[in-house]
Amino acid sequence: MGSGRGALTRSILIVTRGRLCGPRAGRARQSGVVMRAHRSCARVTRGLANLAVLGGLAMGATHATADEALFDSRRLTPAGEYTAGIEGPAVDAAGTLFVVNFGRQGTIGKLVLGATQSQLFAALPAGSIGNGIRFDRDGRMYVADFKKHNIFVFEPGGTTPRVYFHSDRFNQPNDLAIGAGGTLYASDPSFGQRTGQIWRITRGPAGEGRGEVMSSERRMGTTNGIDVSPDGATLYVSESATNELWAYRIEDAKLVAPRLVKKFGAFELDGLRTDVDGKIFVTRPSNGTIAVLTPDGNLVREIPLRGKVPSNLTFGGADGRTVFVTQVDGRFIESFRVDRPGREPCQQGVAAAC
Repeated sequence: MGSGRGALTRSILIVTRGRLCGPRAGRARQSGVVMRAHRSCARVTRGLANLAVLGGLAMGATHATADEALFDSRRLTPAGEYTAGIEGPAVDAAGTLFVVNFGRQGTIGKLVLGATQSQLFAALPAGSIGNGIRFDRDGRMYVADFKKHNIFVFEPGGTTPRVYFHSDRFNQPNDLAIGAGGTLYASDPSFGQRTGQIWRITRGPAGEGRGEVMSSERRMGTTNGIDVSPDGATLYVSESATNELWAYRIEDAKLVAPRLVKKFGAFELDGLRTDVDGKIFVTRPSNGTIAVLTPDGNLVREIPLRGKVPSNLTFGGADGRTVFVTQVDGRFIESFRVDRPGREPCQQGVAAAC
């Protein structure tokens, strides 16, 4: 899709007042690409201009429009809506955003598509406090309970959680990721020991979760943010204490071929997500930014945020190109638009994101 539109963009550089200008006549912007134009210009018909517009529309809504402000974050909800434990943003197929610890610890808030104020969705059982949230293709919502060592599940349309998986071997289940087939991955850090592990949780025939610690040839640091590559072959894990982002190849219950994607010089890492092209978006608390990297670790950009302590992020919106960020600093949600959709909206069947 990208190559087709790129060819169209390059063949029609700029149309201004009915004239087609070549590469030396000035500077033109189309799809974020800056091009020089020829001094000589030839007249073009309105039909050709219309073709350029229609061609851009036909290539799909997953690309940014020329006049859309990208990577410009704005506060979305009122300050103080959530506790300092604001975390776990996840969006369902209808576009509703869910975030833990709305008003008080142990709750889940929701923000419907287009709204700017959250409302209470559900409360967890007494003593439980949520962290990561993810949705599967069937609309089930999974919530990591780091206090009581549970993974809860909410069935589609329901507001009462049930225990999907529990283990006393958990340190404190933190963030979640989910593959296309419904397999859950849970980061499980031990902040005191500066170590961690990853769990693999599959769905049993009776709808119960079956979990096991994934083996790895590498001793992990404080495992925190976690997500899967678009092809489902790679698991990305951020480590808080080392400021490192690691990639592992998934082989059933094994994490093999550990690869350091990037080591950041300062500021810890927290939640992360991937987009449909495989780029990695990772929060950097205290730095007040989200770093965007290629799978091989090249820094594409650093997105400044309104709050200084982002804890996590997710993709959503009608086309999967809105990023929602949970902010400990101010206890609100902020958001910005991006050029490509997230992996999860497409996985959930949001047509405009695929």
